[in-house]
Amino acid sequence: MQNANETRADSHVELACLEVHGQLFGIDVQQIREIVRAQTPTPLPKAPRLVEGVIDLRGAIVPVVDLGRALGGEPAREGRSTRIAIVEVEGLVFGLRASAAADVLPVAASDVQSPPALVAQAGYDAVRAVVRRAGAPPVLVLALEHVLESVYRSEIEDRAREAGAEG
Repeated sequence: MQNANETRADSHVELACLEVHGQLFGIDVQQIREIVRAQTPTPLPKAPRLVEGVIDLRGAIVPVVDLGRALGGEPAREGRSTRIAIVEVEGLVFGLRASAAADVLPVAASDVQSPPALVAQAGYDAVRAVVRRAGAPPVLVLALEHVLESVYRSEIEDRAREAGAEG
């Protein structure tokens, strides 16, 4: 049986919210190491096209992925509020560039729902869950594993394109 503190912890989740093109995307705070001011990444020759380059973060070299492009859209807008969320997925650490970072959002478990069936059946797996908010648009909870998979797929697509151009 669970004690009251465990029950309370299980009934809420905290999401760090990032803004891309006016849309809020949530990431479980347990997957985020930190959020830093954006800096210009150093390009990596022949890197997958979704990898903008690398940054030096207090002695650690961290690859940076533009979240807007990783989600199939335009690059995240640059500005004073641009941030890079340093995340860890499957033992890999990388940065996600976003137009802005919003507050950490404490969410009741009852407000977290699976994506609509039509979206899931169509194979769209970038969103793990949708958070309902009274009087505000829903927050889409990102599946960071999907973002990582998008980087891998972009590398395969780049190599296939290069092979096709050579042949």
